[in-house]
Amino acid sequence: MHIQYDDLQGTDIIALLEEHLADMFATSPAESVHALDLNALKAPDIHFFSARKDGKLLGCVAVKQHSDAVAELKSMRTTRAARRTGAGYALLLHAISFCREKGFTTLSLETGTQPFFDPARKLYYRNGFKDCGPFASYQPDPNSHFMTLRL
Repeated sequence: MHIQYDDLQGTDIIALLEEHLADMFATSPAESVHALDLNALKAPDIHFFSARKDGKLLGCVAVKQHSDAVAELKSMRTTRAARRTGAGYALLLHAISFCREKGFTTLSLETGTQPFFDPARKLYYRNGFKDCGPFASYQPDPNSHFMTLRL
């Protein structure tokens, strides 16, 4: 598996992000969906990575910089075929390593509270994330689960 910066131009990555957004809106009330669309992921404060094996897309992850010390995990997603293969774990480790290299001291995330998000929350817990309150511009929301990792 090879993880690298992605320019968000490939049809496969666009399709994966569209699927991600569709699932978020199907799972959570619209006011509780904090997933970013394609244009928002192209912002200069976001670093976007994709994982591929033999040219085939396995998944993606983004890191949003909030300050010199604080980053946020965004748009973590694997393809259906790559689920339960370790691709999500590899993407998460890549994002954590990237954040450490950039000098961030905190990596936080927001995910859903619904059962759909159970596998993601388990992955984050297994990798040292702890529950926290809302951060950055987030507000308390019964559909949002906030987590953080000290780097």
